[in-house]
Amino acid sequence: MKSRRRVLLAASALAGLLLARPGLAADQVVKIGIDASLTGGDAQSALLVKNGAVMAIDEANAKHEVPGVKFEAMVLDDGTATAGQYDPAQGAINARKMVADRAVVGAVGPQMSGVGKAMAPILSWGDLAIITPSSTNPDLTDPKFAQQYRPAGKPIYFRTVATDAYQGPNMANYYADTLKVKTLYILDDTGAYGEGLSNAFQAQAEKKGVKILGHDKIDPKAADYAAVLTKIKQLNPDGLYYGGVMQAGVKLVKQAYEILPHSMPKGGGDGLITPEMLTAAGFPAAEGWYCTNASPHVTEDPAAQAWVTAYKAKFNVLPDDYAITSYDASLVIIDAVKTVAATGKKVTRDAVRDAIQAGKVKTLQGVVSFDANGDIEDRVISIFQVHYDKAFPQDDMIHQFKYVGVAPQS
Repeated sequence: MKSRRRVLLAASALAGLLLARPGLAADQVVKIGIDASLTGGDAQSALLVKNGAVMAIDEANAKHEVPGVKFEAMVLDDGTATAGQYDPAQGAINARKMVADRAVVGAVGPQMSGVGKAMAPILSWGDLAIITPSSTNPDLTDPKFAQQYRPAGKPIYFRTVATDAYQGPNMANYYADTLKVKTLYILDDTGAYGEGLSNAFQAQAEKKGVKILGHDKIDPKAADYAAVLTKIKQLNPDGLYYGGVMQAGVKLVKQAYEILPHSMPKGGGDGLITPEMLTAAGFPAAEGWYCTNASPHVTEDPAAQAWVTAYKAKFNVLPDDYAITSYDASLVIIDAVKTVAATGKKVTRDAVRDAIQAGKVKTLQGVVSFDANGDIEDRVISIFQVHYDKAFPQDDMIHQFKYVGVAPQS
């Protein structure tokens, strides 16, 4: 018994010595929340966004980017079967989960502006910064709405994309100046994103002298848009513009192909640059539609090809540009944690938020920095047109969305 006791005491002492050595101390777990609409009409595009954020976290851990820190992802789904797409109420629940876990010091998401509006006040009171890779409604970062979306004071809602204050008007410039559209009909899906985008598009189109023949709202849960599309056909506008996401977008694209002239220019915002546009709406219905991204086009940049290859190898799917803005959002949070840790101070939410606000981080899309309200300072809008290339898989986001160029600025 004495011999056994001596062995146990020796083992205990050795363990204590090993743990006391700084190089062998357990890493601090720092969590990054990820919120995306993984259920419903935008689930495929949500997966690309989620993958981008996770990839940056995995790389940071593999490289020991922040000594003494292990990053973990908290992945939350704001889509519900009931809504059939993103659900703001679920987004609010997810925001509370993030705030309740003190290990979460920053977050990536959400995809959708309607969810962002539900999450932002909760995150503000929780002092938790979030960086959206795709939600573009301007209200969320507009100081006029600070009391509503950042009631605790400091900006907590950051973006690695531009807002619809640029996306809508710049596409209106393209319709007027390049497509030479003189008359337009506009539809939106009643969501915060769809309404905001289409209203911004309409205001600029009218400034450019384009006549708006009508602007209707469509129910994303409705199965049939034949009545409104037949009305549009009778009015014979030069073009159609849709503000919204794919729950309504899939049906609209299919039925527009059946009812409207194929030669009529049709387009929308980044809610259409999704795998669902290629697979659920499909061809030939999606052929020729114009879409915008509220970011630079990076997936075909030679400097990003190693990353694109690594992404495809890791997830067995090609990324889109919002997979990149999501990856970059994670990079910004990781850099903020690294900045705080390097000072010797405790990695807290408030310190990470301040480091995000002040940071200038080199990313795949360029140097990401934010203005005083959390908006990205580089506000490029990219235009694409859907053209089926049978040499590549139908869901190939890089080759089926043909890059047109940068949208003309207002």
